[in-house]
Amino acid sequence: MSNNYKSTSEILQKLDISALNKMQEASIPQIKSNTNIVLLAPTGSGKTLTFLLPLIESLNEEIEEVQALILVPTRELAIQIETVARTMGSGFKVNAVYGGRSIQKDKVELSHVPAILIGTPGRIADHFRQERLNTALIKTIVLDEFDKSLQVGFEVEMKEIISLLPNVEKRILTSATQNLAIPKFVGMDTPKRLEFLKDASETKLTIKKVISETKDKLQALKELLNHLGNEQGIIFCNFKDTIQFVSDFLYENDIDHGIFHGGMEQRDREEALIMFRNGTVDVLLATDLAARGIDIPEMNFIIHYQLPHSLEEFTHRNGRTARVNAKGTAYVLHFKEEQLKDFIPNIPTAEISVKNKRSKPHWETLFITGGRKDKISKGDVAGLFFKEGGLKKDQLGVIELKQKCTYVAVPASIADSVAEKLNNSRLKKRKVRIYVL
Repeated sequence: MSNNYKSTSEILQKLDISALNKMQEASIPQIKSNTNIVLLAPTGSGKTLTFLLPLIESLNEEIEEVQALILVPTRELAIQIETVARTMGSGFKVNAVYGGRSIQKDKVELSHVPAILIGTPGRIADHFRQERLNTALIKTIVLDEFDKSLQVGFEVEMKEIISLLPNVEKRILTSATQNLAIPKFVGMDTPKRLEFLKDASETKLTIKKVISETKDKLQALKELLNHLGNEQGIIFCNFKDTIQFVSDFLYENDIDHGIFHGGMEQRDREEALIMFRNGTVDVLLATDLAARGIDIPEMNFIIHYQLPHSLEEFTHRNGRTARVNAKGTAYVLHFKEEQLKDFIPNIPTAEISVKNKRSKPHWETLFITGGRKDKISKGDVAGLFFKEGGLKKDQLGVIELKQKCTYVAVPASIADSVAEKLNNSRLKKRKVRIYVL
């Protein structure tokens, strides 16, 4: 185990966080002093850091086995938590495992056993069944977005996993859902409940409807997007087939967008989120997979192209905007002859100006065939683009480092020329390919 353990203040400095928020300040001492914790807080409120800080502090540097297990409902959430934990630079090894990637890759990474193991229940259960890891020293289990894991059908796997953890001393359960039922198999005995969900009266969310003259609602969607200009937002659909239908229409109308749903390959899903985060696309067409548990920026709007089947999912979708202290609007596309669902409040009709039109996004994404595994840092990438590429400071956008590759946002107007100029450059003595994604 590493001897580079960092204090909380050093970790916050590493994350470039000047101070914890009110929820974190109130929750962290409670997590430290209680063995069973239920943390209810909105998406985007900082739950990940809230449980990671006390979890890391509880780890033993002398133990070279898994000491903490974090179960999550989606691959994206596993990757997000792994990224945060690694960025914290605690000195403890962290690994995320999940469906959609090679078991062999898991085996290679887990051959050097992590102190913190993150994963989706299906993949974690498989590793435990095959006895690839020692579960006897796991003292802390975190069930993040627990209700979502139940919704997507992971109850059997979670029950099996928990039954294989004989020495758990602390259970932390998180959710953004108000009325949370906790099954007996979780083993929570009179948990300490920490609730920070927004009161409906306190939210800065505005909900409006947009009336469509046609049943397919495509023209109304186009007019709404043009009205909103180049603000960032998500268009929610219920099915991947619907996403393809809407996507074809948007492409025909020259509206750039990303796509995100569970039927996509993992790398395609990750790249869709990267391009949304860095501004290469400012609209994401998604299923409810994007309603929570993914790392995307604050946005000014979301659009319900199709309404979800429940109030809970309606609330989670809406929670992607008006987060923390920001304002935001949720638009409900409503065919004039359609009856709104019972859980939709009496909402005003939005006034749409059809004179506006969306412009092309400012940024484009470049892909580099080298990453953390090659000891490449963001500073190395920035240096290459400034010195060899001739970019000015305001021409270098978001840099995202992955294990084996890097993504860099540059102005779309110069993306092709920069890629051609820098392709086959050297980063940390390694020749890398660079091309427009």
